[in-house]
Amino acid sequence: MKVRIEINDNINEEDEIIIRCGKLDEKIQKIYDTLMEISKGSRHLKLYQGNVDYYISLDDILFFETSDNCISAHTVSKMYETTYRLYELEELLPGNFMRVSKSTILNINHIYSISKNLASSSEIQFLNTHKQVFVSRHYYKSLILRLEEKRECI
Repeated sequence: MKVRIEINDNINEEDEIIIRCGKLDEKIQKIYDTLMEISKGSRHLKLYQGNVDYYISLDDILFFETSDNCISAHTVSKMYETTYRLYELEELLPGNFMRVSKSTILNINHIYSISKNLASSSEIQFLNTHKQVFVSRHYYKSLILRLEEKRECI
Protein backbone atom coordinates (compact mmCIF):
# COMPACT_ATOMS: atom_id res chain seq x y z
CA MET A 1 0.00 0.00 0.00
CA LYS A 2 1.31 3.42 -0.96
CA VAL A 3 0.67 6.40 1.30
CA ARG A 4 1.51 9.95 0.32
CA ILE A 5 0.65 13.48 1.35
CA GLU A 6 0.43 16.27 -1.20
CA ILE A 7 0.50 19.84 0.07
CA ASN A 8 -1.22 22.39 -2.14
CA ASP A 9 -1.13 26.03 -1.01
CA ASN A 10 -3.98 26.87 -3.42
CA ILE A 11 -6.56 24.84 -1.47
CA ASN A 12 -8.76 27.33 0.36
CA GLU A 13 -11.58 24.93 1.09
CA GLU A 14 -11.85 22.04 3.52
CA ASP A 15 -9.03 19.47 3.27
CA GLU A 16 -9.98 16.31 1.40
CA ILE A 17 -8.66 12.77 1.77
CA ILE A 18 -9.14 10.42 -1.17
CA ILE A 19 -8.70 6.66 -0.85
CA ARG A 20 -7.98 4.92 -4.17
CA CYS A 21 -8.26 1.15 -4.08
CA GLY A 22 -8.85 -1.78 -6.39
CA LYS A 23 -11.47 -3.21 -4.05
CA LEU A 24 -12.98 -2.33 -0.71
CA ASP A 25 -11.52 -4.85 1.72
CA GLU A 26 -11.45 -4.94 5.52
CA LYS A 27 -8.16 -3.03 5.76
CA ILE A 28 -9.40 -0.14 3.58
CA GLN A 29 -12.70 -0.06 5.48
CA LYS A 30 -10.84 0.27 8.79
CA ILE A 31 -8.78 3.16 7.41
CA TYR A 32 -11.98 4.85 6.18
CA ASP A 33 -13.74 4.31 9.55
CA THR A 34 -10.76 5.70 11.46
CA LEU A 35 -10.59 8.81 9.27
CA MET A 36 -14.33 9.39 9.64
CA GLU A 37 -14.11 9.03 13.42
CA ILE A 38 -11.26 11.54 13.59
CA SER A 39 -13.09 14.07 11.41
CA LYS A 40 -16.35 13.70 13.37
CA GLY A 41 -14.80 14.59 16.69
CA SER A 42 -14.04 18.22 15.93
CA ARG A 43 -17.05 19.33 13.89
CA HIS A 44 -19.40 21.59 15.82
CA LEU A 45 -21.55 24.49 14.72
CA LYS A 46 -22.51 27.51 16.78
CA LEU A 47 -26.31 27.74 16.97
CA TYR A 48 -28.61 29.67 19.25
CA GLN A 49 -31.99 29.75 20.95
CA GLY A 50 -32.91 33.25 22.08
CA ASN A 51 -29.88 34.73 23.88
CA VAL A 52 -28.14 31.38 24.50
CA ASP A 53 -25.40 30.06 22.19
CA TYR A 54 -25.03 26.30 21.74
CA TYR A 55 -22.18 24.36 20.15
CA ILE A 56 -23.90 21.39 18.53
CA SER A 57 -22.12 18.45 16.91
CA LEU A 58 -22.87 18.21 13.18
CA ASP A 59 -23.58 14.51 13.73
CA ASP A 60 -26.59 15.46 15.87
CA ILE A 61 -28.17 17.70 13.23
CA LEU A 62 -30.91 16.10 11.14
CA PHE A 63 -31.52 19.00 8.77
CA PHE A 64 -31.47 22.76 8.18
CA GLU A 65 -34.49 24.55 6.78
CA THR A 66 -35.50 28.09 6.01
CA SER A 67 -38.81 29.64 6.96
CA ASP A 68 -39.79 33.25 7.57
CA ASN A 69 -36.28 34.51 6.66
CA CYS A 70 -34.78 32.35 9.43
CA ILE A 71 -32.55 29.28 9.08
CA SER A 72 -33.35 26.56 11.62
CA ALA A 73 -31.20 23.57 12.55
CA HIS A 74 -33.13 20.53 13.78
CA THR A 75 -31.92 17.74 16.04
CA VAL A 76 -34.09 14.80 17.14
CA SER A 77 -35.72 16.81 19.92
CA LYS A 78 -34.73 20.46 19.54
CA MET A 79 -34.67 23.31 17.05
CA TYR A 80 -31.98 26.00 16.95
CA GLU A 81 -31.34 29.01 14.76
CA THR A 82 -28.22 29.95 12.83
CA THR A 83 -26.96 33.13 11.26
CA TYR A 84 -25.70 31.27 8.17
CA ARG A 85 -27.65 31.30 4.91
CA LEU A 86 -28.35 27.97 3.20
CA TYR A 87 -25.82 28.61 0.42
CA GLU A 88 -23.17 29.30 3.10
CA LEU A 89 -24.04 26.08 4.91
CA GLU A 90 -23.73 24.13 1.65
CA GLU A 91 -20.11 25.26 1.37
CA LEU A 92 -19.35 24.84 5.06
CA LEU A 93 -20.90 21.44 5.82
CA PRO A 94 -19.19 18.08 5.21
CA GLY A 95 -20.22 15.62 2.50
CA ASN A 96 -22.93 13.86 4.47
CA PHE A 97 -25.11 16.99 4.13
CA MET A 98 -26.88 17.81 0.90
CA ARG A 99 -29.56 20.14 -0.38
CA VAL A 100 -32.85 18.36 -1.10
CA SER A 101 -35.05 21.36 -1.89
CA LYS A 102 -34.79 25.13 -2.21
CA SER A 103 -35.37 25.44 1.53
CA THR A 104 -33.74 22.33 3.04
CA ILE A 105 -30.31 20.75 3.57
CA LEU A 106 -30.29 17.38 5.32
CA ASN A 107 -27.85 14.99 6.92
CA ILE A 108 -28.10 11.82 4.84
CA ASN A 109 -26.75 9.76 7.75
CA HIS A 110 -30.05 10.22 9.60
CA ILE A 111 -32.49 9.20 6.87
CA TYR A 112 -34.76 6.40 8.06
CA SER A 113 -37.18 6.19 5.13
CA ILE A 114 -38.26 7.92 1.94
CA SER A 115 -41.88 7.79 0.83
CA LYS A 116 -41.55 8.07 -2.93
CA ASN A 117 -43.99 10.32 -4.75
CA LEU A 118 -43.45 10.72 -8.49
CA ALA A 119 -45.99 13.51 -8.89
CA SER A 120 -44.60 15.84 -6.22
CA SER A 121 -42.08 15.97 -3.36
CA SER A 122 -41.12 12.73 -1.59
CA GLU A 123 -41.28 12.58 2.19
CA ILE A 124 -38.18 11.78 4.29
CA GLN A 125 -38.55 10.37 7.80
CA PHE A 126 -35.89 10.31 10.53
CA LEU A 127 -35.42 7.70 13.24
CA ASN A 128 -36.76 8.42 16.77
CA THR A 129 -38.51 11.68 15.88
CA HIS A 130 -41.71 12.92 14.29
CA LYS A 131 -39.79 15.46 12.21
CA GLN A 132 -39.84 15.11 8.45
CA VAL A 133 -38.71 16.95 5.34
CA PHE A 134 -39.54 16.75 1.67
CA VAL A 135 -37.13 16.15 -1.17
CA SER A 136 -38.17 17.87 -4.39
CA ARG A 137 -38.28 15.97 -7.68
CA HIS A 138 -35.30 18.02 -8.86
CA TYR A 139 -33.05 16.68 -6.06
CA TYR A 140 -34.54 13.19 -5.66
CA LYS A 141 -32.25 11.36 -8.09
CA SER A 142 -29.12 13.01 -6.62
CA LEU A 143 -30.19 11.97 -3.13
CA ILE A 144 -30.74 8.36 -4.17
CA LEU A 145 -27.30 8.29 -5.85
CA ARG A 146 -25.64 9.65 -2.70
CA LEU A 147 -27.40 7.06 -0.56
CA GLU A 148 -26.26 4.29 -2.92
CA GLU A 149 -22.66 5.58 -2.76
CA LYS A 150 -22.84 5.57 1.02
CA ARG A 151 -24.23 2.02 1.03
CA GLU A 152 -21.36 0.80 -1.18
CA CYS A 153 -18.83 2.16 1.33
CA ILE A 154 -20.27 0.08 4.15
